[in-house]
Amino acid sequence: MRRPLGIAIIGGLILSQALTLFTTPVVYLYFDRLQHWWYRIRKRGPQEFDPLEAENGAGNGR
Repeated sequence: MRRPLGIAIIGGLILSQALTLFTTPVVYLYFDRLQHWWYRIRKRGPQEFDPLEAENGAGNGR
């Protein structure tokens, strides 16, 4: 009687851990892209955005 419950619990823990390890970085990447898009639209205009510049934190005085 305890074996199916143990399998369900361990299987659920493994599945939730695997989903967390894969989905959390993807969500952060999408939020980062959204942030860059929003910054480009609101602050600098679509032609002036350089993702490498924003990533490195270096500005060129524009």
